[in-house]
Amino acid sequence: MKLSSEETSKLHAYWRAANYLSVGQLYLRHNPLLKEPLKLEHVKNMLLGHWGTTPGQNFIYTHLNRVINKYDLDMIYVSGPGHGGPAVVAGTYLEGTYTEVYPNITQDEDGLRKLFTQFSYPGGISSHASPPTPGSIHEGGELGYSLSHSFGAVLDNPSLVVACVVGDGEAETGPLATAWHSNKFLNPLTDGVVLPILHLNGYKISNPTVLARISHEELEQLFKGYGWTPYFVEGEEPEAMHQAMATVLDEAIEQIKAIKLNATTQADMERPRWPMIVLRSPKGWTGPKEVDGFKIEGNFRAHQIPLAVSASAPPEHLQMLEDWMKSYHPEELFDENGRLKPELAELAPKGDRRMGANPHANGGQLLRNLRLPDFRDYAIAVNSPGVNGEGDTYVSGRFLRDVIKENQHDRNFRIFGPDETVSNRLELVFEATNRQWDAPIIEHDEFLARDGSVMEMLSEHQCEGWLEGYLLTGRHGLFNCYEAFIHIVDSMFNQHAKWLKTTLELPWRRKIASLNILLTSTVWRQDHNGFTHQDPGFLDHVVNKKANIVRVYLPPDANCLLSVMDHCLRSYHYVNVIVAGKHPAPQWLNMEQAIAHCTRGIGIWNFASNDQDAEPDVIMACSGDVPTLEILAAVSIIREHLPQIRIRVINVVDLFKLQKSSEHTHGLSDKDYDALFTVNKPVVFAFHGYPWLVHRLTYNRANNTNLHVRGYKEEGTITTSFDMTVLNEMDRFHLAMDVIDRLPQTGTQGVYLKQLLTDKLTEHKQYIKANGKDMPEILNWKWNQPTQ
Repeated sequence: MKLSSEETSKLHAYWRAANYLSVGQLYLRHNPLLKEPLKLEHVKNMLLGHWGTTPGQNFIYTHLNRVINKYDLDMIYVSGPGHGGPAVVAGTYLEGTYTEVYPNITQDEDGLRKLFTQFSYPGGISSHASPPTPGSIHEGGELGYSLSHSFGAVLDNPSLVVACVVGDGEAETGPLATAWHSNKFLNPLTDGVVLPILHLNGYKISNPTVLARISHEELEQLFKGYGWTPYFVEGEEPEAMHQAMATVLDEAIEQIKAIKLNATTQADMERPRWPMIVLRSPKGWTGPKEVDGFKIEGNFRAHQIPLAVSASAPPEHLQMLEDWMKSYHPEELFDENGRLKPELAELAPKGDRRMGANPHANGGQLLRNLRLPDFRDYAIAVNSPGVNGEGDTYVSGRFLRDVIKENQHDRNFRIFGPDETVSNRLELVFEATNRQWDAPIIEHDEFLARDGSVMEMLSEHQCEGWLEGYLLTGRHGLFNCYEAFIHIVDSMFNQHAKWLKTTLELPWRRKIASLNILLTSTVWRQDHNGFTHQDPGFLDHVVNKKANIVRVYLPPDANCLLSVMDHCLRSYHYVNVIVAGKHPAPQWLNMEQAIAHCTRGIGIWNFASNDQDAEPDVIMACSGDVPTLEILAAVSIIREHLPQIRIRVINVVDLFKLQKSSEHTHGLSDKDYDALFTVNKPVVFAFHGYPWLVHRLTYNRANNTNLHVRGYKEEGTITTSFDMTVLNEMDRFHLAMDVIDRLPQTGTQGVYLKQLLTDKLTEHKQYIKANGKDMPEILNWKWNQPTQ
């Protein structure tokens, strides 16, 4: 469709208004309408922000408003380029959403002054499309995740269109480069649509971008190879660019509508080639052409603040800034009171169709509780401690299978993982669903279908990004991953935790479902993969975040895992990290005991303790399934050979119970902690992760000097499961010797027992070298209730 001259003029004026507001945000704190000559005191003392990407994003936002109105689109905007905040703030202010959310930022001259002053200003807002920005589900402070967030947002959202602006610098990141393949996972019937808009402005901070320097033909071939239909809008002359963008957007939306219509009538349609747009425009478009002899527009120097204005800068820069701002002709855009003129304001969509007001961008507004089956129905019978188990995650797979069944009608829950759902022993979920997959399916493939509730791609970035987008738009989910490789998304976890922390401080932001991460294939059971797969350090990373955001659970058996899983799936606005084993392992607690234990988060295990009628001589504590097994095996050794020793066994499910209540809401008070661990008795602690994490969490407890922690200390290889504990000295023999070393009252008996245990370690090494498996007494060990 060709725009009329009046339509072009209005679109251009609206774009100018957005650009004017954006420059004002970067520079001004007074005189927002330039009613008087610009003076230095009108300019901020610190100029912080980014101009380069902003005018292009203003151009896009303006044109998206037009197609939203024309086609009545349910659309949100994701700003992928770093520091795109001025554009999204300007767009939401012009459409009225910003003032509705922040009534003090009024639609008048004083409101403009406040809008300008707050940007990149102490106590104000950041230069990204951050949580305080209406309409944003994507921070953009770290590059690479915009497209995966966008695809997560449209899963099970058939009417939603996400316009995802991808910066050409961002396009160089690994996660973003991989995310183009998300089109192979979209169901055109039950999912929404992502419309990527690759913004080629040519430069990053100081370097040209790769995609901007390859030929048009190569770029087109690249995206056709990815399975997209690319449309190009290229140039810098405003009228021609408005016409080109309008034409391309109409074609793209018509193509989307045709694909969606075909999906309702053709059950076996081929995977569609969704449209995407490549917008090539100058970096810092419409800004200063040249400053102090240096090219600015169309150059990397437009990236941040293109024009220094201060007492120490050349005095002519102040006039250049005024000329720049006046080039947008604000008197034609705003009335005398500073309000956008009615004929321009009418271009914005109305109500929830405004991208800043769309409920999908404030997902808690749409959030519905999960329908959860009663986890007690999936309990393992534990008539006595130590019965054999099938594998804790395998048991939880039955529960998750039925969570999927209960929520299939609402399309409100998905499982995400990097090709590991079966490997992580969750395969029972495939009794209820399939992996969603819109590429060809051939004979002997398993569990693949166009429609499914499991999303798998061998990219931890995509799985986490999809899930984050899914959660941010009001749904629930679970991410399962090998423990060692969750580190790949360390930084994504950082950003999401920061998002949750910041949105808690914004009353208009609604809480969203928790990000639930199940870590399995753990460090202690990677005997066939070896050292590369042995790293429990994600826990250390997680505990750095705010106490009101993060939770870490280490259930010791299947019934505890069921209780923890149910709790996490019901929770809101946390990152819940669950560490659980997938291999067959002993089961310790029946369901009633497990619920009580997990509710406490920490507790004495009476069945293994013998200090009920006396002060304990030693505390033996554990956190994690393998540490629990080894502690109990060590307890059995001590109680058999040194029956006079009083032992208290403590198991920790909720890791933050170790921290003080003043530091974490789950933490124990000093009184309660001291009641469990005493203030003067030795504590031998077997921990799933790096041992210093326990020391860190308990560093200021009264009994910390008597705390001795065994855990993973970066010793690993391809070896037997038990030998992994021996290599890291967290095995039952080392733990028992730790007790002897700390209890001089064991005397001669202790000396002889320690020698026996040392010999056992030698026997173990010789046996596994000769036989390639653990000794029978290890493999067949059972907990037998001691007679005393």
